[in-house]
Amino acid sequence: MLKTLRKIASIGVVSEAAPGPDESLRIRRLLDERISSVLGRALCIRHVDAGSCNGCELEIQALGNPYYNLEGCNIRLVASPRHADLLLVTGPVVRNMEAALKRVYAATPDPKLVVAVGDCGCTGGILGECPASLGRVSNLIPVDVAVPGCPPNPVRILQGILTAISAPG
Repeated sequence: MLKTLRKIASIGVVSEAAPGPDESLRIRRLLDERISSVLGRALCIRHVDAGSCNGCELEIQALGNPYYNLEGCNIRLVASPRHADLLLVTGPVVRNMEAALKRVYAATPDPKLVVAVGDCGCTGGILGECPASLGRVSNLIPVDVAVPGCPPNPVRILQGILTAISAPG
């Protein structure tokens, strides 16, 4: 053991150089500052499933995992539309959800933003407009940003949310 300690003392500690600053932390700080400057607090999102297959919901839930860390970006999902700044709507609007979606939209305080997620929310998907479906979300309520994909990945959903809050108006 003494031989090993002498060798360490003569050579010194050999290790890698310290890592440089993390760009993602800088981006998070800028994002947090942007949200705070626009809203003065955290961005609150109410998710509404208007009749989807749940593919988009899985991707939205992935935004909460440690990799994407939605809460760390000062963005949170809320249970009540009365606390929401933005509605995240997935799926084609089925007839049974028509009244519920209109009520959620009416209950969301102004100024409100709406992001349609997935091909079904943007175009009506494979159902389109039929006796069971009213089609895309914009057929029922005004949509600010559409995020296509079947399902769109979490990064694209986050980009859609950030586009909505960055848009002037």
